[in-house]
Amino acid sequence: MWRYDELRAGGITRGAVRHRVEAGRLGRLSRGVYGMADDETSRLRALFRRLPPGTVAGFHTGARLHRFGAAADGRVHVIVPAGGRVPSIRGVAVHSSVLPVAGVVEVAGVPCAPAARCAVDLARVVRRSDALPVLDLCLRVGACRREDLLAELAWHAGLRGVRQAAHLIGLADPRAECRQESQLRLLLVDAGLPPPEPQLWVFDGDGVPIYRLDLGYRRQRIGVEYDGRSHLDPARLHHDRARLNWLAEQGWRMRVYTATDLYHRPNHIQTQIRTLLTTA
Repeated sequence: MWRYDELRAGGITRGAVRHRVEAGRLGRLSRGVYGMADDETSRLRALFRRLPPGTVAGFHTGARLHRFGAAADGRVHVIVPAGGRVPSIRGVAVHSSVLPVAGVVEVAGVPCAPAARCAVDLARVVRRSDALPVLDLCLRVGACRREDLLAELAWHAGLRGVRQAAHLIGLADPRAECRQESQLRLLLVDAGLPPPEPQLWVFDGDGVPIYRLDLGYRRQRIGVEYDGRSHLDPARLHHDRARLNWLAEQGWRMRVYTATDLYHRPNHIQTQIRTLLTTA
């Protein structure tokens, strides 16, 4: 990977650079930066060749590099030291941080804030419904431990969103298996209901695990699930009916919700589960 001035300094003429790009022997990865491999990681590395020294990937981009990018954002998010030059590049979100980034790591050739820093930064600034899935996934993939999140959080005392981050770190659970499951759990907690247990196994009379529920209240035998499937084939439909029938025979009361319920009728979910818990 080379900057344009490095190619020219190496004796390659302007025309030769253009010819190699047109012939596919050289890729223009970012403005003024060229390389052989033209993929997402290479383009990200090329972008950092244009950024000021000390710049690191953070927030959404750092989380994605650490494999817990549950908060979607098409931009590249970077952190520059406070008082440093803030570049203006299309598609790049620049965060000038008063809090130094300690323990910078290199991920895929890109300087990056540690996983705990990326997770806490996101938990402070994004919506609660986006933040908990980030923290759940961070713990699930093993990017860091809860203790690391709490230690990082202590450094952020006094910054915007710290109270939200602290509350959500307490709720984070590595057992959650999808974004909507995390959001459904948060919806119930925000309604003042007890936190349901993620990925709850239901056993038969011999103690053999039979079915696993997205969320559940074991003592009250209440199951809560998210159904994101848009189509059901006959085999799947038969399996689900048999499953729900077996759970009902064991005294479980099941509620299954879709994206329409979760994002457009949250009060409906909260009211139903509160009623079930009250009458359990």
